[in-house]
Amino acid sequence: MKIHILGACGTFMGGVAILARRAGHEVSGADQHTYPPMSTLLEREGITLFEGYSAEPMHDAPDLVIIGNALSRGNPAVEYVLDNRLRFTSGPRWFGENYLRDHKVIAVAGTHGKTSTASMVAWILEHAGLNPGFLIGGVPLDFNVSARDGSGPFVVEADEYDTAFFDKRSKFVHYRPHIAILNNLEYDHADIFPDLAAIETQFHHLMRTIPGNGIVISNGSDTNLERVLARGCWSQLQRFSLDDKHDWRVEMLTPDGSVLRFSYQQQEVGVLEWSQCGSHNALNAMTALAAAVAANVPATTAIEALSTFKGVRRRLEMIALHDDIHVYDDFAHHPTAIRLTLEGLRRKVGNARILVGLEPRSNTMRAGVHADELGPALIAADRVWLKTSEGIDWDPKVALAALEGRCKIVTRVDDMLNEMQASLAPGDHVVFMSNGGFEAAPKRLAAHLKDR
Repeated sequence: MKIHILGACGTFMGGVAILARRAGHEVSGADQHTYPPMSTLLEREGITLFEGYSAEPMHDAPDLVIIGNALSRGNPAVEYVLDNRLRFTSGPRWFGENYLRDHKVIAVAGTHGKTSTASMVAWILEHAGLNPGFLIGGVPLDFNVSARDGSGPFVVEADEYDTAFFDKRSKFVHYRPHIAILNNLEYDHADIFPDLAAIETQFHHLMRTIPGNGIVISNGSDTNLERVLARGCWSQLQRFSLDDKHDWRVEMLTPDGSVLRFSYQQQEVGVLEWSQCGSHNALNAMTALAAAVAANVPATTAIEALSTFKGVRRRLEMIALHDDIHVYDDFAHHPTAIRLTLEGLRRKVGNARILVGLEPRSNTMRAGVHADELGPALIAADRVWLKTSEGIDWDPKVALAALEGRCKIVTRVDDMLNEMQASLAPGDHVVFMSNGGFEAAPKRLAAHLKDR
């Protein structure tokens, strides 16, 4: 089949393109901007790429056009598809119906921790010799790719974002998992969902797609998820938390979470020593272990795999260490994720200084939905630079008043970097937080430290 993919250079759609190519289809793709590393990866797979959304690549009438959710009516490629009655579908629907249906699917859902948890599950399955496939919204450092086909179970990051301009259901309703992890649930994606209740409804729809002999692994301490479960759960349910009230429990044996003890139904399963930190990663490891056991991997094997887990690119990824100054690149873009990441780092580094460069870039953050939570989320930092820009219609100074003068508002990344460089001292930990490119600020600081 000849398939043309619109929006092919996004992480998810790029993964779909690779899997379609490896399934034997002739694949081409287009995106507004085609650039490395995704463009290089796709071209290496034999996928022809076109810059921009011209109708020309579709003049020979592909058998199917897969349309990414970043495209909408008015886009010239979309209008050509509709005007010429070409057969089209969404990425999640094609992925679910044509690829996942042949695999045992492990789906990782939740507002936070999807990428890290999915990466952990994939690494455990790989360590166990099960040759998993995966499609993850980030790059696990153990694999260095975000998507891979495999003969074993398939691990998918189950995003609640909408499917396409013509299908406003969440992506994950198309995946029909046998094992589903529900990490947590908070309000996010203000550009898509009017309120938390709307997101809970989508999670309820996900619950309806899981078979009766499937397994749901849910955060028992999350009241929002409990409301979802109260609306119906037809599968085997296991709950997890940091306490002993639920099926699975994880205990942090060190303040930074580098040593963890796992229990199932109050019986110790094992102890993990690893390189990750924070209570959020402790819970991610707990759910990954539970999912692996549900997939018939021995707990001892799963814990052994986690002990060598390298982490995920842009999840508190240390990209440089010069003159005892540590530079991290982090994807956190929600106050809860920011708080948990910085608290985990604080516990790891003790009294060392933590300096943060933050770019509120997501639609939800820019709209100011979580503005009141932002200041308290940054308390663990010693100094914060927040880059503001057009489209932010809330007052950053008011939002960050809890920092009591430890925050500087800037409009230019250059100014932020200059001020950071002037104040750095050995032993500092510098964390850049953004779900975008941040004008390459982390790499630019790393280069400055290397050259000075």
